[in-house]
Amino acid sequence: MAKKSGTREVIETLVIALALAFVIRTFVFESFQVQGHSMLPTLHNDDRVLVNKLAFRLGKPKTGEIIVFRSPVVPSQDWIKRVIGVPGDTVSIRNNVVYINGKKYPEPFLKYRQSKNYGPVKVPPGDLFVLGDNRPISYDSRYFGMLKQSRVLGQAFLVWWPLHWFRWLP
Repeated sequence: MAKKSGTREVIETLVIALALAFVIRTFVFESFQVQGHSMLPTLHNDDRVLVNKLAFRLGKPKTGEIIVFRSPVVPSQDWIKRVIGVPGDTVSIRNNVVYINGKKYPEPFLKYRQSKNYGPVKVPPGDLFVLGDNRPISYDSRYFGMLKQSRVLGQAFLVWWPLHWFRWLP
């Protein structure tokens, strides 16, 4: 058996590494950059988050999870919001408080609550109701309606940049 040259081994290693990186980025994890202030104080403009693209192939989105999705308004953009209502839920907002199925939804992460009254609306099968954490400025389901689950790219689970904000997301 002939021995491989050092150059060939390096090239094979690089090809395998690039192929693995492509598969992981395409199907498993991807980094996204937060654009805007709609998720303050949870996420800041230019934060980088790691997104699990397998999360919803193996399960369904749950209330409270932060997701990245293709914008229903500007299809070339990816947006990030928090899931508030899942299929079958009835969501309403009264006096700056979110109610899901008639029960107050605790939101200790909110700093900016101001929101006009909304709903009640029932989330249909295959859809989600999403809100930004910075309610006064967030363009979310209160304005563009329900989000089709088919638009969801994955669940944001880690802020990895800047390093002083490094943390797991709920």
